[in-house]
Amino acid sequence: MKKIIPVGLLAGLAMLIVSMALSPLFNLIFPSLNAEYNNANLIRPWSDPLMLLMFIEPFILGIILAWIFSLTRTVFQEKNTWKKGIYFGLCYWVVTLPGMLMSYASFPISLIMVTSWSISIFAQAVVAGLVYARFIK
Repeated sequence: MKKIIPVGLLAGLAMLIVSMALSPLFNLIFPSLNAEYNNANLIRPWSDPLMLLMFIEPFILGIILAWIFSLTRTVFQEKNTWKKGIYFGLCYWVVTLPGMLMSYASFPISLIMVTSWSISIFAQAVVAGLVYARFIK
């Protein structure tokens, strides 16, 4: 139990790094995303102090997922750390898909934006799962 917070913070840092690496890549591949992100009717501007929560969220999620991993690690009988981490990340990612569908249905955002979010969440979830599988035994 003592490992949950430090490992969760480490996973949060890893998720933040993955997110910050993928975001410019998606904007490069899909230039229309930049226009959506700069639409003040959809997304707060970076000058808004509430946007700082974007940098805190991965750490909170990291701790929550570390706790869930610690409770469910016996479900993942895989001995291989890589497979165990990937399975956990995949399971978490699947749970986020209905939220992505609801985001697309509820907000005037493009399918490309929602797809980029979903891919980013998948990458972050797998990286976090690998961190948990390595450090939470």
